[in-house]
Amino acid sequence: MSGVKRALIVGGGIGGMSAAICLRRRGVDVQVVDLDPEWRVYGAGITITGPTLRAFRELGILDEIAAQAYTGHGIQICDVLGRPLRVVATPVVGDGDLPGSGGVMRPVLHAVLSRRTLDSGARVSLGVTVASLEQDDDGVSVRFSDGSTGRYDLVIGADGIFSRIRTLVFPDAPAPAFTGQCAWRLVVPRAPGIDRRHFFLGGPVKVGLNPVSDSEMYMFLLEPLAEPNRIEERGLASGLAALMQGYGGILAEIREQLDDTSRIVRRPLEGFLLPAPWYRGRVVLIGDAAHPTTPQLASGAGMAVEDALVLATELEAAQGVAQALQRFMRRRYERCRLVVQNSLEIGRLEQAKAPVERQAALVEESLAVLAQPI
Repeated sequence: MSGVKRALIVGGGIGGMSAAICLRRRGVDVQVVDLDPEWRVYGAGITITGPTLRAFRELGILDEIAAQAYTGHGIQICDVLGRPLRVVATPVVGDGDLPGSGGVMRPVLHAVLSRRTLDSGARVSLGVTVASLEQDDDGVSVRFSDGSTGRYDLVIGADGIFSRIRTLVFPDAPAPAFTGQCAWRLVVPRAPGIDRRHFFLGGPVKVGLNPVSDSEMYMFLLEPLAEPNRIEERGLASGLAALMQGYGGILAEIREQLDDTSRIVRRPLEGFLLPAPWYRGRVVLIGDAAHPTTPQLASGAGMAVEDALVLATELEAAQGVAQALQRFMRRRYERCRLVVQNSLEIGRLEQAKAPVERQAALVEESLAVLAQPI
């Protein structure tokens, strides 16, 4: 397996845990470090596409996720009053035995992946990150923030959009850029009629609903902003209600129920694509460390899992680390570039209030490409 017997994974998020699971199956001694001493996860629900469900199946977690999530087919496009306009079909993935889309609470996904990571035998160190690293032809020497050291055949940077490993290895890499939108997310009881993703288009902001279990759904709202700003927690409910003015149907019902107990998360949307290659020597970046994307194509989590799957496969098949990482880049760059660039373009169309059909067409076109094998 390309000589990789010991690997360090920096970041215990979706991509890092997926990589740990994949490498442990191939007998690699894996250490995972995460800066959060409590290994927590923040956020509300996330949307999962058919390709993401396919990646979950290859990772071996699909059944466990599906039992706690919500899956279905298609995207219902509605106007601002909630009246249905058209259904965007979600493409058939694999042998047609997978749902086209779905949703899951982020803590549920984290719980499944963290349990599988620990069960795999990976060693997990919390409250720790990398202070420095030096590499030569044979490996990477790492000094950690707690003063300890380690020597590894491969280091995987899976530490997110503000990656410490990216800063160490690619000091001239572009910084994440604000995209002109801020995402609001709200978790509420699932309405019986919400059996698939719903987009409400044609208004001043884009709003969507997605079921994440039999009993819950989450709403997202994309607010256009010239510059990111911060709203105190006590002002979130009133701020969201103001943005939802003019929307009817189920959105009006949700707006009327907002109060200080509402489960609201708000964050600016940032993204960029790191130029190829995403590795230097024996250090490689995956997931948001290399290609953080906005949520318009609901593919960030899926791309991180796919990165882990492909990297482990190529490490197993290649004759050396260099060859494996070259093959990894050939398989991953264009696919991840499409997700990042098309997501950003959809965001620009939303901000420009482009015709609904134009926005939906780019979503449909992108999902069709992503349905192809990885």
